[in-house]
Amino acid sequence: MQQKKFIWGGLLILGAVVLLIVTSTEANAEYFMTIDELKAEGAQVTGKSLRVSGAVDGDTIEYDAQSLTLSFEVAHVTGNNADIEAQGGLAKVLHEAVVDTTRERLQVVYVGAKPDLLRGEAQAIMVGSISDDGIFYADELLLKCPTKYEEAVPEPLDNFKPIT
Repeated sequence: MQQKKFIWGGLLILGAVVLLIVTSTEANAEYFMTIDELKAEGAQVTGKSLRVSGAVDGDTIEYDAQSLTLSFEVAHVTGNNADIEAQGGLAKVLHEAVVDTTRERLQVVYVGAKPDLLRGEAQAIMVGSISDDGIFYADELLLKCPTKYEEAVPEPLDNFKPIT
């Protein structure tokens, strides 16, 4: 009889812990989407916490130093790493996305200091939400400039003579 009470008590505690984990995970979930997916979802994702990635169009960058308001557009980039590698790597994919005027674009507004890596053809990963006006208001902004991280290719050693 005593063992049954401990078993039931343990199951009750375990159930409560699982319930807390599930509800807190759902409340803090951020859905990663490409710009094409975001546009396809439309109003269903309005106001939800989202993580979106795209290629920064350098011609659209505007920064107001007084209000610390940064706005720019990002172009759609695939979220599939295998596709990125098949197309020639991240730097090429980002370049193609920016110059292709037929790609879906997303207007982004971020309030904060202007990041040093913000430039055309950088990969922007933004966390925030899209409003009814279709503008993505970013709470977090992460940037990756692929040319900054590419390994330097060594020069050919045409005149190399081994030491004997």
